[in-house]
Amino acid sequence: MEQVSVNKGHTWPFPLVRPHAGVPLGNGRMGVLVWGSGQCLKLTISRADFWDHRGGKSWKPEMNYQNLHSLLVAGDESAIREIFSEAPANPGDPARSSVLPIGRVEFIFPAEWSLMQVDLDFCSAVATVQLQNTAGQLARVTLELCLDAPLLEIKSVDGLKLPEASARPAWESVGDYLREISFPPPEALPHGADGWMQRTPIDETVSVGWVDAFDGAGLKLAATLSEDLVEVLSSASCEANAQWWDAYWARVPTIEVPDKSYEFLLNYGLYKFAGLTKPSGVAATLQGPWIEDYQMPPWSSDYHFNINVQMCYWPAYRAGLFEHLLPLFRMIEGWLPILRENARLFVGIDDGYLLPHAVDDHCGIIGAFWTGTVDHACTAWVARMMFDYWVYSGDEAFLRETAFPFMKGAMRVYEAMLERRGDGSFSMALSVSPEYRGAAMNAWGRDASFQLAACHSLAESLQTAADVLQETPAPIWQEIREQLPLATVATEPAKGGDVVALWEGLALEESHRHHSHLAGMCPFDVFDFEDLKWRPILERSIRQWHRLGMGHWSGWCIPWAAMLHHRAGNPEVAVAQMHYWSSIYTNEGQGTLHDPQFSNSNLSTAEAVKSDVLDEKMQMDAGMCATTAVLDAMVHSRRGVLHLFQGVPAAWRTCAFENIHVEGGFRLSARRGPSGVEWVRITASRAGICRVANLWPEDPRGPIIEQTLAAGEVVELLAGHASS
Repeated sequence: MEQVSVNKGHTWPFPLVRPHAGVPLGNGRMGVLVWGSGQCLKLTISRADFWDHRGGKSWKPEMNYQNLHSLLVAGDESAIREIFSEAPANPGDPARSSVLPIGRVEFIFPAEWSLMQVDLDFCSAVATVQLQNTAGQLARVTLELCLDAPLLEIKSVDGLKLPEASARPAWESVGDYLREISFPPPEALPHGADGWMQRTPIDETVSVGWVDAFDGAGLKLAATLSEDLVEVLSSASCEANAQWWDAYWARVPTIEVPDKSYEFLLNYGLYKFAGLTKPSGVAATLQGPWIEDYQMPPWSSDYHFNINVQMCYWPAYRAGLFEHLLPLFRMIEGWLPILRENARLFVGIDDGYLLPHAVDDHCGIIGAFWTGTVDHACTAWVARMMFDYWVYSGDEAFLRETAFPFMKGAMRVYEAMLERRGDGSFSMALSVSPEYRGAAMNAWGRDASFQLAACHSLAESLQTAADVLQETPAPIWQEIREQLPLATVATEPAKGGDVVALWEGLALEESHRHHSHLAGMCPFDVFDFEDLKWRPILERSIRQWHRLGMGHWSGWCIPWAAMLHHRAGNPEVAVAQMHYWSSIYTNEGQGTLHDPQFSNSNLSTAEAVKSDVLDEKMQMDAGMCATTAVLDAMVHSRRGVLHLFQGVPAAWRTCAFENIHVEGGFRLSARRGPSGVEWVRITASRAGICRVANLWPEDPRGPIIEQTLAAGEVVELLAGHASS
């Protein structure tokens, strides 16, 4: 198969009246949003690492498992609220730590010129602003963000003189709040450049400045923390960008399908993924490097580990961009002493790790959401991410030195939480299902299916890792696999029998945005659909979940739902949901939203996001999950077996994909035509056995085709046989 040819670019027509309707440029640390209207071009400048760390909380001794369980059983709400309170430590301090907005720079062109459109070339990451004057003449301004420094190059390429840049610090919008929490007003730069600096009470100062460049045809603009602003402006450049982007696009997957919206979601998603997670940047937060300048970022743009961080990084695995995960893993490794102390205070052990669901980049707990703080699946899920890094990349040194120790520490907390029932089975007396019933006193129960799936996934991964590393597996891991239920079920006569429950005694009651009770299907993959015991339960659970509808879902829920439908054999539903997400949960600039952009389209928000209201909540998780869902439709793994084209509806007569990475270090390419799958190509980066669900009816090889490959070997599967 020749490399699939795709269109990697997009045009945004002006006006673009909000930052998140604009065009994003990013390098994993600094971000720029290009927007504006009329004669005014606006560039929102932000950094993912510009934090106010005051307000990050530490684990308290009262936040121990037994105490919390006793208080919850007793219904002592005031004690629970006091333990997880969010009151500021001192007057003038914030209640929670947060990433900070920086501001924007504006260019007001002469009255005869108007902004027409922005063209973004995904392959080069160059944004070209096109203007037109009253005589019909065109002019262009290009914007390119340096990948290795916090520097933006702005060039006029048609002789139009750039107007003088105007500084618009975020203080103009959020200054009242910043003053309340002890920030001083911004100051002019003291040396060598136009711009401003914003000091913080305890953290680094941000400086934004620009100088004339390119023989008077443009500007260099920098936004620095500890870096020297003058040094960056004088020495950094974008010269190395093209080589990096060429290499990036040469290695990532491509698809060819009749639905061009899927191709756009993949290509634009991979473009944004690079700007969100470039390995020289910082670990991706909820908004990454794209922080609006007119408000404090929703949820502090923090690290939410009950699904949001994981979604932000999902494309790394299927796209083979494994090094993009390393900033996240390095950050978490730096937290290990804190995570160990959390585990000691929570369950009284010295060799465990416990990660709360919402933290800043110092692992300070953010907010008073008690159910999230005690959600140990957050830790188990990060452990699974580390294990999957080895599964896909084959980096055995990482497995031995980083993943395996972290996995063991995560499991030690689960071991301490487990108790024996009278029949010898394991059970968790206190468990939560993410965000179900919020932080109410009844937002917990015994044996939440989400926790059971995470624990089983961790136990199975630990056994596999121990075998690879020739370590002795702990006997408790096998006991957990044998004695802990895969899920809690509830009998629902009206639904025809048992369904997967949220926790003991509670089936899904209403539409809910976190599909946590179904996480055993995806992402934890602990259920075997061919198991005659579980298949009817899972099918009833999917029907019940689907029947309750999407009324309370948020943006990131929907691509995840599509991935669940891939596994349930409902590709038409999955495609319809992806279209719904694109229409309702992305704005006119393709910014990905937490809430719907139209009124009456969802019960979870009372207000629509309107073009003249700057209140939208943009997050990167949904867009990155949508990117993954596109690849998942082409190929995904279930219990070690690869399933191809399971998210492709029958109406797509032809489709193809190239270079999707899968478990075991294999890369797959395949084509399906009107008469079925024509061929599948498997490339092995290391020796192993690739298992593919048979794609050809009546094929004599049985339901699963097993192919043993040596490192570097390429095998092509055809109906009835394979060829090397």
